[in-house]
Amino acid sequence: MAEQLRLMAVHAHPDDESSKGAATMARYVAEGVEVLVATCTGGERGSVLNPKMDRPEVLADISNIRRAEMDKAREILGVEQAWLGFVDSGLPEGDPLPPLPEGCFGLVDPAEGALPLIKLIRQFKPHVMTTYDENGGYPHPDHIMCHKISVAAFEAAGDPEQHPELGEPWQPLKLYYNSGWTRARFMALHEAMLAAGLESPYTEWLDKWEDRQDRGDKITTRVECGEYFEVRDDALRAHATQVDPDGFWFHVPMELQQKVWPTEDFELARSFVDSPVPESDLFAGIRESVQAR
Repeated sequence: MAEQLRLMAVHAHPDDESSKGAATMARYVAEGVEVLVATCTGGERGSVLNPKMDRPEVLADISNIRRAEMDKAREILGVEQAWLGFVDSGLPEGDPLPPLPEGCFGLVDPAEGALPLIKLIRQFKPHVMTTYDENGGYPHPDHIMCHKISVAAFEAAGDPEQHPELGEPWQPLKLYYNSGWTRARFMALHEAMLAAGLESPYTEWLDKWEDRQDRGDKITTRVECGEYFEVRDDALRAHATQVDPDGFWFHVPMELQQKVWPTEDFELARSFVDSPVPESDLFAGIRESVQAR
């Protein structure tokens, strides 16, 4: 019997899995791939970003509510999910920025922070991992630390001399960075909206794009997953404290999204297999050998 392919997506907070690579995960689940989301923190310091949910009783119970939202999103995506157990850092604001709260994820030693992820990798045995780039996709301290522990765990999990107490070694074969926030993608959707006589939600973003990091030239892998964009959006709406169902994320008509940019995009950061780029499959160079076993 062929071995089942396995994908692990490492994210900083509940809701990140639904806004970054969610349609790709849903596609692979439909194809029979086992997918596990590793969530670093519980989102305990997250604000209530949906005006319809901005009530004192919600904020008072935000930790439990966000866990319940994650359960719902997990079911919609069809994935497994595990908590790494770190505490949300919050997004520091002000000039100068205030110090991060004591004991938060953004202040952990990356070598220590990688330990629960190494253990999870050795238990789940993913062939492929996804995470954020060294700037976190955007400079949230938890996203940056998520990158650090993901890279450390990817590099340590297969080494039998490192942390034998955490399980038998397992080396994932590829590590990708999520790469959805590119100027090319937003410009394509922006222009399509204007051509359709619609108001673009990206006008202000594009006007200020010089202040943003853009790694569009680093994309190696584009996964066709437009037919799963609705699943992605349903999962995103499950995070009701974080996402306004009438807000920014849902302004571009689904048919236009599927026509103009039907992929989710990734940057291949580490690989132990031969998979010439550009790719259209996170399991390129892996699929044939694993499923032939």
